Amino acid sequence: MSRPALLFVAVLLLAGAATSARGFYLPGVAPADFRRKDPLAVKVSQLSSIRTQLPYSYYSLPFCRPDAVVDSAENLGELLRGDRIENSPYVFEMREPRMCQIVCKTAFTQEGANDVQEKIDDDYRINMILDNLPLVVPIKRMDKDVPTVYQHGVHVGVKGQYSGSKEEKHFIHNHLTFLVKYHRDDKTDLARIVAFEVKPFSVKHEYDGDWKGNATRLKTCDPHSRHLVLDSDSPQEVEANKEIIFSYDVDFEESEIKWASRWDTYLLMTDDQIHWFSIVNSLMIVLFLSGMVAMIMLRTLYRDITKYNQLDSQEDAQEETGWKLVHGDVFRPPVRAELLCVYVGTGVQFFGMLLVTLLFAILGLLSPSNRGGLMTAMLLSWVFMGLLAGYSSARLYKVFKGSEWKKVTVKTATLFPGTVFAIFFVLNALIWGERSSGAVPFTTMSALVLLWFGISVPLVFVGSYQGFKRRATEDPVRTNKFPRPIPEQLWYMHPAVTVLVGGVLPFGAVFIELFFILTSIWLHQFYYIFGFLFLVFLILILTCAEIAVVLCYFQLCGEDYHWWWRSYLTAGSSALYLFLYAGFYFFTKLDITKPVSGVLYFGYMLIASYAFFVLTGTIGFYACFWFTRLIYSSVKID
Repeated sequence: MSRPALLFVAVLLLAGAATSARGFYLPGVAPADFRRKDPLAVKVSQLSSIRTQLPYSYYSLPFCRPDAVVDSAENLGELLRGDRIENSPYVFEMREPRMCQIVCKTAFTQEGANDVQEKIDDDYRINMILDNLPLVVPIKRMDKDVPTVYQHGVHVGVKGQYSGSKEEKHFIHNHLTFLVKYHRDDKTDLARIVAFEVKPFSVKHEYDGDWKGNATRLKTCDPHSRHLVLDSDSPQEVEANKEIIFSYDVDFEESEIKWASRWDTYLLMTDDQIHWFSIVNSLMIVLFLSGMVAMIMLRTLYRDITKYNQLDSQEDAQEETGWKLVHGDVFRPPVRAELLCVYVGTGVQFFGMLLVTLLFAILGLLSPSNRGGLMTAMLLSWVFMGLLAGYSSARLYKVFKGSEWKKVTVKTATLFPGTVFAIFFVLNALIWGERSSGAVPFTTMSALVLLWFGISVPLVFVGSYQGFKRRATEDPVRTNKFPRPIPEQLWYMHPAVTVLVGGVLPFGAVFIELFFILTSIWLHQFYYIFGFLFLVFLILILTCAEIAVVLCYFQLCGEDYHWWWRSYLTAGSSALYLFLYAGFYFFTKLDITKPVSGVLYFGYMLIASYAFFVLTGTIGFYACFWFTRLIYSSVKID
């Protein structure tokens, strides 16, 4: 067996061995072994805030710089996330503790001081990386039974007041006490880093004599006199043209945590039990409702089909009512059939992208240590799923007996991604206006366009050509030349009512998981429970299909044969509830202050809701498409 085959089998065995719905992850990078005194380079990522959602480069503030700032290679997902990974002046030696190390002495200009104060007001955090591990601040709870919580990143500073004063001041964290935990191999004495923690302090440093650079001896932090920084009783205020000395301590601690498990503390969720209970409870409710709906539908349909097949006389045939009565119109092409084909093809593309990405995530191939890996995988999957999009839209267009397949193909390749790209371009322009590092560079934007027109569009055309070349699917019954009139419908069968009601159940299947997804995105937390997410995805497919089939059946029983668009909109209306929930989440869970940040939030959630509409609508459409063909092929029609 070849090496790739052995690797694939090993991955499958690991997946089968995973017993929890959390799944597992492969580290994604090879472990690095360090000897004593090996250099450890700390990298800086970005300044991030949950209040503004606008990341900034670390060196956008007047912090200490190394002799030369070097950018690390970044993948497409990292660039879209706003990560800008660079080197820093913090350099350690493995298992060599250092105390009161001076980084630099600087004085802020008025503009620099204002920038730092603004970042402190907006609760910005500094993100650093050591051996691919993000920096965290341990926060111990008062209750000893509760495990330690880890805050991602360290705050730039804090706001406070001097004793006896009511005036609020800004204080910068200019002294960082690092703790590097490592796991040592007793045989080789090699060590692997398993944790990277820090405690920040604000200290107004003092020194005697002349400034001698890093060799200056500080009075406020001197390891020789055992005067270490343990508190921020004498903090460093952020003022223009006043010198600030940046310093750090670093200590090393041996740990029993193994390298393969070093991400476990980062992925710890404080509300884990609530999450599990809520998801299981939601799944049980949805499964129960789905079972009830399926049982009712099967019994009702069986009775209908049996009754219709027993109508032998012409007199009985004239008295037939219900869904059989519209058999001559049920497969009549809908209005704007081309647009329906485009949206169905796009939905198939989105479905394939999600399925492939989730399968890779469940198999552990999208490790949290691989920053930007999830977004990169989604983009590449979307591009290559253009083949299925073109094929699906062309096959459906041929069912409608259309002939202009190239026109449909162009719309399939451009309508949804073009709309999303236009919204994204406007949002990116707003980010550029804020001078944020989250703005996608021109080169990256060009790469996205190249992926779109260089790979995705040709694949859509290839799929469309193959789909249109194949023989069209025959309808189970003939379509009449003239459409029959539709009787007046009851108020609860009005299209607006059924469409709005139809989206409730699919949204109910995902809204609890949606809360955790939104939290991970907008509160900068890790999301890794892809096992549960895949289960919710399967439940979403089931509920979209069943609610669309049920309402389609009621619609046909009311002798209304305009089901094509209705089936798409019935399940797709769940996207409306998703967007409304996003608004509820914004006003109840987030503390976003800037108007631009609010526009960014609702802009990105509009894109997500649009994608959700396309996905759920396509699932509902195909369920009804299969359902109508099944029931009309099961009855005897002269």
